[in-house]
Amino acid sequence: MALQAGIVGLPNVGKSTLFNAVSNSAKAQASNYRFCTIDPNVGLVDVPDARLQKLAELVHPDRIVPTQIEIVDIAGLVRGASKGEGLGNKFLGNIREVDAIIHVIRCFEDENILRDEGAINPVGDKEIIDIELQLKDLESVDKKLSRIEKQARLDPKLKAEYDVLVRCKEHLEKGKSIRELGLSKEERPAIADLFLLTEKPVLYVANVDEASMHTGNKFSAALQEAVKGENAQVIIMNNSIEAQISEMEDPADKQMFMEEYKMTEPALDRLIHSAYKLLNLQTYFTAGVQEVRAWTIHEGWKAPQAASVIHTDFEKGFIKAEVIAYNDYVTYGSEAACREAGKLRIEGKEYVVKDGDVMHFRFNV
Repeated sequence: MALQAGIVGLPNVGKSTLFNAVSNSAKAQASNYRFCTIDPNVGLVDVPDARLQKLAELVHPDRIVPTQIEIVDIAGLVRGASKGEGLGNKFLGNIREVDAIIHVIRCFEDENILRDEGAINPVGDKEIIDIELQLKDLESVDKKLSRIEKQARLDPKLKAEYDVLVRCKEHLEKGKSIRELGLSKEERPAIADLFLLTEKPVLYVANVDEASMHTGNKFSAALQEAVKGENAQVIIMNNSIEAQISEMEDPADKQMFMEEYKMTEPALDRLIHSAYKLLNLQTYFTAGVQEVRAWTIHEGWKAPQAASVIHTDFEKGFIKAEVIAYNDYVTYGSEAACREAGKLRIEGKEYVVKDGDVMHFRFNV
């Protein structure tokens, strides 16, 4: 599943450093110059999951395959991006293509790192990005309103769509994002074709100095206060430290480094899990001697849809699914033991897959 989270922010806030840390398949150039990253870099990121390792210990497969999400490093936005400033149109177009946004905000002082906007101001930085995205969305909404205005007078369906667009326009004009508007499932089709930037879920990363990586600081506290009404999560981390951890290949060296900094786990793991949750994703497993593998699906997917991520033919020819709850699999130690204990269930097309299910699909070719 090509689900993507895009890293955005003003120039020189630590976006590319973060991307270098989280990506295990690509490295972006991290440099103290504006627009050092013009084309978005895309990296596949493993989603850490201790359950995968536990299943592998029981099954002893030839290989272990974690699930992944795509992280896109998008070049720094600047004030006026919605009007094309600083290659703004290109950058906004890249944001439009991702499913969720990881907004990196500078929460540290360093006179050696350039900042066009003057003194450190995380709330101001957040608002610059918000305003640019809102202005671009307002432009999209206005265009559609103009396009359907006449027909809406005669067509009740279009009239309902028009009314939703008017609400969106008024909301954006107040400096608020569409994700805060609370549109119902029935109302969302009115804006589905617009791919609005401010409708996307956001996760904030407060990039703090080394001394503040565990406690946060006045800058990260101000950011947390500013986003309190958005029902958004703020991850506090030092991107440079995380980049160093990610470059270490020896687990012992990594563990020693983390102990030195009093870390129980990389903050990146929290970030990746949060991004995964932000996209409303969950995991099911397949477990056999050839491989133990994690598969990504959306929350609420039924068994045939879940089968489709392995192969589309699995959905088309779906018959039944053999399902073992993860905890049962671990408790009994094997598929055979679960079957014998009556913990293996046969589920049909209406079964809603649960996070952690260990599954095997029956299908017609």
